[in-house]
Amino acid sequence: MTRIHLEDIAHARSGDKGDGSNVGIVAYTEAGYQLLCRELTSDRVKQHFAGICFGPVDRFEVPNLKALNFILHDSLGGGGSESVKTDAQGKTHGQALLRMTLDLPADVQLVDLKP
Repeated sequence: MTRIHLEDIAHARSGDKGDGSNVGIVAYTEAGYQLLCRELTSDRVKQHFAGICFGPVDRFEVPNLKALNFILHDSLGGGGSESVKTDAQGKTHGQALLRMTLDLPADVQLVDLKP
């Protein structure tokens, strides 16, 4: 089975929502979105951010945009003006999530996942 990074099939936007960060992952293609829906669960995102996300992770599907939106609760150390973290607004969390690796199923071609 081939391993890929999320950045091979999607791009991201992220920012803050109080003491939580908001990470949107947008697939380039419908096939990529279907793979994300199957593989990119709240639990996997929580595990990926285990060192900084101390609350639950909520996942929202946005099929018309081929996107998944995640809220990482309690991940910003109090939020923008309260935190001593380097990235108290969560701007780097999208890029960090794009480094996550996924197994590419044998029946899915990478070429179908890219624009």
